[in-house]
Amino acid sequence: QPSKAAIIFNATFVRPAKFYLSGFSNIPHVKYYYVFLCFVYIMTVVGNCFLLSVIYMFKTLHTPKYMIVFNLALTDLCGSTTLIPKVLDTFLFDRRYIVYEACLSYMFFVFFFTSMQSWTLVTMAYDRFIAICFPLRYHSIVTKPAIAAMLLFSWIFLLSAIAFMVGLIDRLSFCGSVVVKSFYCDHGPVFRLACNDVTLNYIMAVFLVVILICVPPILIALTYVSISIALSRITSAERLKAMKTCTSHLMLVAIFFLPILGTNTAANFSYIHPNARMINSTLTHIIPALLNPIIYSLKTEEVLNSIRKLCKKNRLSNTTLSKKMTS
Repeated sequence: QPSKAAIIFNATFVRPAKFYLSGFSNIPHVKYYYVFLCFVYIMTVVGNCFLLSVIYMFKTLHTPKYMIVFNLALTDLCGSTTLIPKVLDTFLFDRRYIVYEACLSYMFFVFFFTSMQSWTLVTMAYDRFIAICFPLRYHSIVTKPAIAAMLLFSWIFLLSAIAFMVGLIDRLSFCGSVVVKSFYCDHGPVFRLACNDVTLNYIMAVFLVVILICVPPILIALTYVSISIALSRITSAERLKAMKTCTSHLMLVAIFFLPILGTNTAANFSYIHPNARMINSTLTHIIPALLNPIIYSLKTEEVLNSIRKLCKKNRLSNTTLSKKMTS
């Protein structure tokens, strides 16, 4: 009974003590999927921590470009840590009830880190745009303070926008169902449970879709149109070299945006089974964070060279140690 589990404020606001997350129900052999999620999380933590360590350890990677890569790896790590352990705790151990305040903080962190991943990819596109369209002015435009300011602005702006969006949930009354039809405290399924006016929440949801799903891919597409025009004016050898620097970024953009856009488009224009949509949605949240460090470690020459140096240093220290031990 939701009314029993409710705390009433001023006899007008009804706030449930807990919400119930109904995601992943009646899926056969779902435990295998949880094992897969656990494996993905471990690999995500290892991959992103390794990339963060490599960037931190090598002075050659202390450049504006790798400040952005460092920021992406950090948000990937935080985003996965916010979502996967909680999903496993909720569904693997059947702890589907979540305290009201915990639900709101869960919602805040999931949306914040997803938005931050999105806008970090925009900052990366800006870096590639300046590098290819204005190569002679690159080092004077893309400086460490300039990139730090862009990233800091993204953190502050998104932090404020998401905090405002989540804060608006607090002015709602929940006098009916407390069942959230999602695998986490998703904004839409939560505010739709309210029994008073949700117009402001709906406006905020639309605003979030625009700043998270619409504006970033449009900005990235515009930068690549400009890059394509600039590349058409140079020789084929230089063009190939310039394109190589963009492939890692384009792969990250495709991995992040295509599943999100695909899932949302399909959900709006055709019927998807709720369980299929939830599995799709979890994968769109977690797979980019797993693949980003792999792509950056294997597709980027500077990172590969730094990893080779690290392996060489380890081999030399091991050889020296074994020689000392045998002598």
